[in-house]
Amino acid sequence: MSESPADTEVKKQKLFAARRKLYPRFAQGTFQNWRVALVAFSQIVYFVLPWLMWGDRQAWLLDLPARKFYLFGVVLWPQDIIYLTALLIISAYSLFLFTAIAGRVWCGYACPQTVYTELLMWIERAIEGNRNARMKLDAAPWSASKVGKKTLKHVLWLIFALWTGITFVGYFTPIRELVASLPFGLSGWEVFWILFCTGFVYFFTGWMREQVCKYMCPYARFQSAMFDRDTLIITYDATRGEPRGARGRKADLTEAKLGHCVDCSVCVQVCPTGIDIRNGLQYECIGCAACVDGCDEVMKKMNYPLGLIRYTTENALASGYSKKEVWRRVFRPRTLIYMAILVAIIVAVAASLWSRNTLKVDVLRDRGVMAREASPGVIENIYQLQIMNTEERAHRFVIEVSGLPGIEVGEVEQPVTVDGASGRSVPLAARFTLPQEGYKDGMYPIVFTIRAEDDEALRREEKSTFMVPRN
Repeated sequence: MSESPADTEVKKQKLFAARRKLYPRFAQGTFQNWRVALVAFSQIVYFVLPWLMWGDRQAWLLDLPARKFYLFGVVLWPQDIIYLTALLIISAYSLFLFTAIAGRVWCGYACPQTVYTELLMWIERAIEGNRNARMKLDAAPWSASKVGKKTLKHVLWLIFALWTGITFVGYFTPIRELVASLPFGLSGWEVFWILFCTGFVYFFTGWMREQVCKYMCPYARFQSAMFDRDTLIITYDATRGEPRGARGRKADLTEAKLGHCVDCSVCVQVCPTGIDIRNGLQYECIGCAACVDGCDEVMKKMNYPLGLIRYTTENALASGYSKKEVWRRVFRPRTLIYMAILVAIIVAVAASLWSRNTLKVDVLRDRGVMAREASPGVIENIYQLQIMNTEERAHRFVIEVSGLPGIEVGEVEQPVTVDGASGRSVPLAARFTLPQEGYKDGMYPIVFTIRAEDDEALRREEKSTFMVPRN
């Protein structure tokens, strides 16, 4: 039996849904106020911090060419990489803790993608108007007014993105020098990173927006591994809200057989990722609580109790816990362990920074001359001492050696002056006079002591070895 063309026709099917442009409505309420405050705070810190001065230098400067990080009064060197490790551990445990307690609260309030998307949307809203005005403008044919508004919006986006990129590079190059070098005095790397950050802000937060959160961010995919039924999440109370439907403000819900949800779709309109929270928790939800504020406004107008959409837990929703019971279960053994570990790490790092020795010394043996006879009966080993003074004032250091009877530092100009926040390489010899009865050949442990002449508390002892050659 032959097949008809209709049977053999290859049917095309899209493997993914085409993007639907979102027009988020501005939500007003408690959580939106928190978002505005945190966005403002983070950006004030970001844009102001590189301009602060500490003495005669930039207060916060990550000077990669010089391999020094200046963090107000602290200068970190490559040998302080342990603090970078500690910072990464603190960040990881903080993420675990906040996610276990309140889900994707980081995404909703502090993630740079969210923060800069909000900022560019504020610019868009100021120029093109509210949600309905933006939808109407996009649907309208091109005109001088539409071109003008779109052009102004993108110019302001680019200006803001460019200044964000300049500020970012200003954390690695002194920002006053950087701005003075604009536009043609910049190095190739400075130009690259300024343009890279500008493009990142403009395209990722201006154009792609929720697509980054939904399809590119790995956190959206593994967040569920950190959730449990006592994690605070944004939840729609279906028991109270269903069945949903439109009604008048004075309608009798019992007679109409309706729940509190008026099916106004405000929760969907205000959502920056375009989901319907009434369908349950979805990985696209960034925990911004815009739907909570939007729904609460509707509940106020209808004279219904607030909290149809709210922060709560799955167990609380299923068992009807009070707020006190919810919070008692939020701080459960799992989160308390995270908190204890996090506090312990922070205290340990803070204590280490407070008691940190600002003098760092590396002792290197001269591999070319292991040992030599400086004069009859006197053995000499050559060393290279790398003395690093991480304080920002100069010190004069005295070098001593011990470990063998009568061993001493050879001819070297002492004390050795090392400028503030700098290092100095000091070549020197350790001399050992052999006793008359002789001395067994081999490697002997010795200790170099480097102490500040003007501060006895500033000292460092470094172990090394001394070679006595075979007679």
